[in-house]
Formats: sequence, C-alpha cells, structure tokens
Amino acid sequence: MNAALPKPSPRILIVTPEITYLPQGMGNMANRMKAKAGGLADVSASLVSALFHLGADVHVALPHYRRMFHMDVNRLISEELRIYLSHLSDNRIHLAEDRVFYYRDRIYSSYLEDSFKVSLAFQREVLNNIIPRVNPDLIHCNDWMTGLIPAMSRRIGVPCLFTLHNIHTQKMSLEKIEDGGIDAAEFWRHLYYERTPGSYEETRWSNPVDLLTSGIFASHYINTVSPTFLREIVDGQHSFIPEQIRREVTAKQAAGCAVGILNAPDEDFNPATDEAIARTYTPETHPQGKRANKVALQERLGLSVNPDAPLFYWPSRLDPMQKGCQLLTDCLYRIVADYWDQHLQVAVIANGSYQRHFHEIVRQHGIQDRVAVCDFEEDLSRLGYAASDFMLMPSRFEPCGLPQMICQIYGSLPVVHDTGGLHDTVDHLDIETETGNGFAFKHYDTAGLRWAVDQAMWFHSQPPEVKETTVARVMNESLEHFNHTVTARQYIDIYESMLQRPLVKEL
Repeated sequence: MNAALPKPSPRILIVTPEITYLPQGMGNMANRMKAKAGGLADVSASLVSALFHLGADVHVALPHYRRMFHMDVNRLISEELRIYLSHLSDNRIHLAEDRVFYYRDRIYSSYLEDSFKVSLAFQREVLNNIIPRVNPDLIHCNDWMTGLIPAMSRRIGVPCLFTLHNIHTQKMSLEKIEDGGIDAAEFWRHLYYERTPGSYEETRWSNPVDLLTSGIFASHYINTVSPTFLREIVDGQHSFIPEQIRREVTAKQAAGCAVGILNAPDEDFNPATDEAIARTYTPETHPQGKRANKVALQERLGLSVNPDAPLFYWPSRLDPMQKGCQLLTDCLYRIVADYWDQHLQVAVIANGSYQRHFHEIVRQHGIQDRVAVCDFEEDLSRLGYAASDFMLMPSRFEPCGLPQMICQIYGSLPVVHDTGGLHDTVDHLDIETETGNGFAFKHYDTAGLRWAVDQAMWFHSQPPEVKETTVARVMNESLEHFNHTVTARQYIDIYESMLQRPLVKEL
C-alpha cells in the first residue's frame, strides 16, 4: 500500500487595514508596505513576519494605499510599471484595489462617511476577489473595518479568528452594505443587528448591522489585546462598552473561544540601536546614556538643564475620555511645587485638544522651565523615552497600551492606573525583593495618581547603586517579555488549535 501523501501546510489569510512592515521575500513590493495608525499595524507585521520565517503559508490582505506606499504609478517607466503590476500575481501579498485608498495620507478619517467608504471597499475586495483567489484554510480579521468577513467565513465553512484591538464599532444598513458591492444576502443571517432580525427584506431596510459585534458573533474564535481587558469586558467593569459587545464576548469566553494576547512594541524601539536619540545605551550603560539624553531633551524643550532632575514623561494622546490627562492637570502644579527643591520636571509630547489646559497651567504659574508641552513628533517622542526617569499613563481604561512597555525598554519606569493591559505589564516596584517594574495605583482619581508619583519620587531618592541595578533589571526583563516573538507564538497556538494541526511541517 502506498503511504498517504502529506497534507500541505494550512494557508492563513491575515486581513488588516494597517501594517508596519512586511518581510523581505514575501513579494516585490514588500519593502514599500507601511501604513500605520496604531498597535494593530505592529501586531499584523510581527505575526506575518513570524509565520513567514517559520515557513508557514501566510498571506496578507491590505488596502492599496498608493500614496502611503510611496508609489506614484504615473511616473513609472515601462519596466518599473511592469514590476509594479506584477504584485497582483504575488503569491502572498494581496492588495485591495479601489481609488478610495490610492490618494489617502492616513488610514482613518475623522469623517464617519469616509470611514464607511474605506471599510466597505476593503471588505468588498477581500470577499469578492482575495478570498476566492487565496482559498485560505483560516482567516484572521481585525477590528470593525473587517467585521463583515467572519460572517462570510462562517457561511463557507472557513475558521475565522477575530481580534479586538479596540472597542469602537460602527453601524450601517444591509442596503448600504449591498450598495457598496457586497452581496450580504449570502451571509446576512450570520450578522449581528440592532434588534432581532425578521425577514431579509425587513432587515435590509430598517435594522442596522453592528460591525464589531458581527465580527465577534460570527467568528469562530476571538481575542482581545490583553488578558485583563477581556476579563473587564466580561465582568462589565466599563460602562462605555455596549451591552451587545459585552454579551457576545462573554458568550465566546463561556464557549472557550476567547483569550487575551498582549501586543508588543515595534522591534526598533531599542535604546541600543535607536538613531533618533542623542546617545545609544544598553542596560549596562544606561546611567550615562540616559543623562546625555536628558540634557538633550531639556535643551530642546527649554527646560532647566539638570541631568539629576527627576523627569516625568507623558507620551500618550491627550484624550480625557481614556488617557486620564485631567488627573494630571488637576495635580500638576502641586506636584511641581511640592518637589520644587528636587527640581521635578514634566515633559508632555502629545497631541489632543486637552493640550491647551496644560499650556494654561504652565503660563498661569510661570513654570516653563519645569513643565514643557509640545506636539507629538516621532523622533522627539523617542528622545522622551530615553531621557525620562518615569512615564505617566493614568488611563481610565486600556485595551493593551504600548508606551508602558516601550518606556521600560528605555529604562523609564511607568506610573499607571491598574487597568487592562497596564495591569498585565506593570507590577508595583519592590526594591527589597527585586521585583516589579513601575508604580500602579488602584483607584482612578487624582489622589491615586498623586500617590503613585510620590512612590516614584521615593524611588528617585534611593542611592544611585539601588536605582541603577533596578533600572538595568527592568530593561533586561522588558526586552525578554515584550517582543514580537512572544506575541506571535500565542497567535500561532490559537491558529493550530483552530485548525487542529501544526502550521509548519515537522523537520
């Protein structure tokens, strides 16, 4: 009897509206593929790269952001155009084609109607062209912009993982979905509606589809981007999370089909190699490196130049609904005044309408040499991590968060509210037992933040050898724990569980 032929490696299709990079070898356009708005881009890139280098049959579907990919078709000579067009037949990169993508300079728009157009065009191309061409064994979708795809995936019997990077959702009618070129009649029963659907015709006109909840409802497996945020959703700890989302996430968890997986920072966040900072350094050389970077930041922002001054850094967008910036403004002047003799400084490098409140406090009290507030710039933000002793992130809620991980890699200890992904990545520091990596407060209020700042300042008052040993330990541990290899391995474990076979052949 002839031996059975080995099964081919399962084919994985990752559907994402954003990505940081693609590995060389995936296709002739891989080095151009960068369109990032947040952590989703980093996770998508790390997962695709890890799967590709393992030898898995991984494919990625992206919108074709010509401008963001720095591709001006009109200026190509014939040979370049031939190479450019050949990406359409690349085996692994599948670009959704529509002019709504071509001329964009950012992924998401502040105009809801524009976001709807982009989402529908992307999903139309994935459903009508990319899935039939790839013929995947498993589909991995991300956030509301891919929320229709799990319903079709269930209709055709292909396992689907749906990742919630955030909790935002949008609603639109079946009529609008079908006018966008998607034949939702094929899978309308697998979608989640504002109310219990009756007939198709009645539902099509008057019963909006909830896109994020549809992705959760129809998918075979879901994950949030931190274990604690998953638990907080199920336990109903956040009143802003719609009840239908909480209910469907709870149902998935009860069925054993939900898990939390932490994101990880982009691998180029490393003070040993970061070209944006004034002086590179390692855990072993961080005392000298951080002093040099602190002076560079102080000079650039107009703060008093003092390498011994304790420096607190705010890198997150100034969003009072989530990030807790009002907690800092409520106690900012008092913190600076109470630690005036210790020369405490605060650097806010972040955008948002709430920025004006910081400017008003600085002007009112004349503390420009102690508190600096400026718009976000990538290089300046990186210098902030390298220069600071402490990083402020008192979020009301946090699905995952990356700054609290990045700062530890750069030797800046996080001051955070104990919630979501912050709970999973920050343990309160204990120098006696040589454990912990930051300062976490339990109660979301100004007093809680002030307590955590006081704890940080107590640490800053410790002897240099204690501080240097602690910071070096935190830096080494963060490099080991917060990386794409760890994150990708957990996603691969889910894939293999869903497929009930390994992704790559045993050697």
